[in-house]
Amino acid sequence: MANRAFVSFWMRNYSEQVMLERFERLLQTVPLSSPDLGFLSLTVRAIGPSEVPLAEHDLSAAQAKPADIVALAREYPDADCAYDVEASWDLWGWDAPAARWIRGPERLLLTCHGEAYDDGVAATSGHFLVDAGLEHLYTGHAGLLGSRRAPGDPSDPLEAEFLAVMTREENLHEYHQKTRDNIQQLMNWVQSVERALPIEKYSLWSEGEENLEARLDDILAVR
Repeated sequence: MANRAFVSFWMRNYSEQVMLERFERLLQTVPLSSPDLGFLSLTVRAIGPSEVPLAEHDLSAAQAKPADIVALAREYPDADCAYDVEASWDLWGWDAPAARWIRGPERLLLTCHGEAYDDGVAATSGHFLVDAGLEHLYTGHAGLLGSRRAPGDPSDPLEAEFLAVMTREENLHEYHQKTRDNIQQLMNWVQSVERALPIEKYSLWSEGEENLEARLDDILAVR
């Protein structure tokens, strides 16, 4: 299974009374793909992730605004609840059949954790947890990008074919640029969240990188 990249946000003075109001403000900062491909669903869970959801709303045809989503969430205003909002934003990705870069919709999952949900997972994973998509959209494949290039020996034939194409000098420069554009979008969005909300701290992390933020900084530095 492909690794994914995440952002965890912790708020100052966070409580059941303010969590949904602040979640609405977080949703307002998201640079959505479009009104038609924006917020896609809302799922409300109680107690823990193994429980049957309290509510599931398909928003794909509703062109729902953050206020609409939070109005639905407010039907379950409890510190032991979590609220998952699936959205779509645009990132650069390689279209292998067309042999070109395409900027198109990628899944974004934003979760608001009540402080008592899942035995207090908010303390370690963030009051707000964002699944920002596939890790390689920001880090590239097999160590090819960055100042300390160390391409691996991929066992997957499709990845081997991709790396063979991208190691050509004329393609590698564009690969860096498209990946930097994705990183910059992520960083710009994190900064907009910092301006919109009373952030105490945040963390960029992933399932495959020991220090994702350092890895992103390294890729951004290469020109």
